[in-house]
Amino acid sequence: MSWTTDDIPDLTGTTAVVTGPTAGGLGYYTARELAAKGARVVLAGRNPAKVDDAAARIGGEVPGAQLETLQVDLSDLGSVRSAAARASSYGSIDLLVNNAGVMATPYHRTADGLELQMATNHFGPFLLTGLLLPQLVAGGAGRVVNLASQFHRAAPRAPLGEPRRQSGRYLRWPVYGQTKLANLLFVSELERRLRSADLPVKALAAHPGFAGTHLAANGQYGRSSGGVATILDASMRMISQSAEAGAWPTLMAATSDLPGDTYCGPGGLGQMAGAPKVVGRSRLARDAAAARRLWGISEQTTGIAYP
Repeated sequence: MSWTTDDIPDLTGTTAVVTGPTAGGLGYYTARELAAKGARVVLAGRNPAKVDDAAARIGGEVPGAQLETLQVDLSDLGSVRSAAARASSYGSIDLLVNNAGVMATPYHRTADGLELQMATNHFGPFLLTGLLLPQLVAGGAGRVVNLASQFHRAAPRAPLGEPRRQSGRYLRWPVYGQTKLANLLFVSELERRLRSADLPVKALAAHPGFAGTHLAANGQYGRSSGGVATILDASMRMISQSAEAGAWPTLMAATSDLPGDTYCGPGGLGQMAGAPKVVGRSRLARDAAAARRLWGISEQTTGIAYP
């Protein structure tokens, strides 16, 4: 029998943090469904106006929704630290969904000296997870879900170089693939370390298939509307499944009784769309030695060591 949102259990009394909750995106539908099942949901995003808009929309669709808002720019390690400090007021956390990300952006170095895609998609979530881990442990059955992508298969190699130095020509799509590969390597090594430390937290991953979000247009043009951005955005939506359906694998990974390091994705042809199921990953994503090396690089880059 295929998984559906009806399989999500009652989440009353739990707290979930979802990054990247902009209305219409994967994080929005993830947060909405969690709120509909009774969870207190923390909407964590970079743009306060967009986060407030998402909260208002979810509140309108889910009467009585318990929502909090948290400003965080995952590309900025200082912003992540500040957000985690504010999040301490939430008490124990049962679920962290590392959903936010950027796709195929032009070359840019952040204030921390990191390439923008790696900073936003990997290093920021790595730091946030570590800073929130004590609250996830306090819940007694915490869970971390990383949003990866089928594009992890396009990564030519694991991102194990010096993160503050550009090596060779910057190619936005292969780098995006490397960030998604990093998401899976991060989950595998986090799960291994959690089990070794005997901590009551699981780490899982999910991918949305080919979902109609603004991510591609935002990455290419820095906006989702106006001129060629409007054309690209509309074209993507015409040939993809809905963002709401794209959130289903994340919700399955977040709420189903699954072992750690499970990867969920659409069950249709080529994992492009359809009801979610447990799926496989590339050989590079199963490289335990690369996962350990990336962990060490990530600790050094972000200044945190855990668990």
